[in-house]
Amino acid sequence: MSVPGLMIAAPASGTGKTTVMLGLLRALTHAGLTVQPFKSGPDYIDPAFHRAASGRPSFNLDSWAMGSGLLDAIAAQAVGADMIVAEGSMGLFDGVARPGESGIGASAETARRMGWPVILVLDASGQAQSAAATALGFSSFDPELPFAGVILNRVASPRHEALLRRGMDAIGMPVLGALPRRGDLVLPERHLGLVQAVEHPDLERAVEGYAAFLSAHVDLAAIQAAARSTFVPGADGRLPDPPAQRLAIAQDAAFSFLYPHLLAGWRDAGAQLMPFSPLADEAPDPSADMVWLPGGYPELHAGRIAAAEHFLDGLRRHARRGPVHGECGGYMVLGDALVDKQGERHRMAGLLGLETSYAQRRMHLGYRLARLHGSIGTIPAGTRLRGHEFHYSTILKQSGDPLAEVTDANGDVVAETGSRQGHVTASFFHMIAEAAEE
Repeated sequence: MSVPGLMIAAPASGTGKTTVMLGLLRALTHAGLTVQPFKSGPDYIDPAFHRAASGRPSFNLDSWAMGSGLLDAIAAQAVGADMIVAEGSMGLFDGVARPGESGIGASAETARRMGWPVILVLDASGQAQSAAATALGFSSFDPELPFAGVILNRVASPRHEALLRRGMDAIGMPVLGALPRRGDLVLPERHLGLVQAVEHPDLERAVEGYAAFLSAHVDLAAIQAAARSTFVPGADGRLPDPPAQRLAIAQDAAFSFLYPHLLAGWRDAGAQLMPFSPLADEAPDPSADMVWLPGGYPELHAGRIAAAEHFLDGLRRHARRGPVHGECGGYMVLGDALVDKQGERHRMAGLLGLETSYAQRRMHLGYRLARLHGSIGTIPAGTRLRGHEFHYSTILKQSGDPLAEVTDANGDVVAETGSRQGHVTASFFHMIAEAAEE
């Protein structure tokens, strides 16, 4: 398999990269191509937007959390596509200080490994020919990184565009598009980044607008022609195994942060996935071997969750006989209480001695390496997991046994260890993959 691909990247966050990505996915789809999206890094919101724009599931590729076999298995999900378009995270070369499973988590590592040329989205606001110096620096920083060209964003006028192009011509940098400044092409955001795709008031119309905008101002033929790949899947690549055979998974606007490669791996291994909606007061299927509460935004729906007695009773019944696991938002719901932004205390499932507050905000962000003290379903105690944590909640009270010994990407101990009590386990970190043994 060799599906040609590109990496859409930027010098920093906030350049309009996601808007370009969504518009490009839909515009190429309209051109008759089957496009496979990917996301570099541990983002669990963008892939849902990618899927809406392309019609195909989008998968994360993360060199810090994933070894070569898993990266190969995920990249192989592009089989059957005509073209790959991957979205970078933060700045192109940004990562952590110490390597993890196969790198530092930089988008450049993924592009280099797969042989995908980089298209750099440059915010041209407040500069003209000087933008070429940024493009030159990024294109020459790593001689082994293939580079396709730039898309100029937030261009103020035809004169501004002419000056920008003059600078790019001087360094021999292809300009693949120039996007005029448009204040209306902004996706709504909240504290963890973009508002979820399922919550966008009119996502289809927005994506169509991005596609029309990109089609009018970029050279789609040149972009398609620039796509390349050197990726050849290895024989040992496989997606993660499921933690149970029959797995009830909470799935709605309050519980949606579960990495797509995990779901794909669990399905491929023959697990039966049984979604249910706590917000609709649905209980987990009583025949499930395990219940999984992903992360999400339970703090925005705390009143509805507290009133969902059918859901909570079903969760408690299952916890008396079999494993229940929660990640981040799911962790908070498994506790005794959740305090919302307004300071109101809501009773939760009471399966863990935990009380959390969103009223006392403090950001927790970064990679996590955890060695389990207890099992999570069929994942045995002693397993090392790589994952990511991103939330603003504060622990007010906690009792019970820690789930894991947790460190960050630098190897420093993290105070939030997760919890385990009976059949119930939970943590603030989102599992990405099992780590290689030390």
